[in-house]
Amino acid sequence: MLNKVRKNQRRKKRHLRMRNKVQGTPDRPRLNVYKSSKHMYAQIIDDMAGKTIISASTLDKELQKNLDSTGNKEAAREVGKKVAELAKEKGIETVVFDRGGYIYHGRVKELAEGAREAGLKF
Repeated sequence: MLNKVRKNQRRKKRHLRMRNKVQGTPDRPRLNVYKSSKHMYAQIIDDMAGKTIISASTLDKELQKNLDSTGNKEAAREVGKKVAELAKEKGIETVVFDRGGYIYHGRVKELAEGAREAGLKF
């Protein structure tokens, strides 16, 4: 258990270091990713206004209907597609990708590829 705590502390430290460089603007908001062991979450955030514009996760009822599991790569790709579709509806085409301190691998990579597949540019 102690190792998991330290691992998350290191992730948070990486995330803060990244956040000093990655900033969301009204023209190019930030696509933030968070993952737990069971779910994936994605938000598009305007840091200047301090507001979340769009959010999608595996907790959404319409996404859960199509998924066998909510904690795998397939679910992450679907969340990426969903957040990109919602962004297109709001007129957002380009974003800055904030991987949340996670390694760009596995579920984080699938979410990003799903968003690109649905038309988001970053």
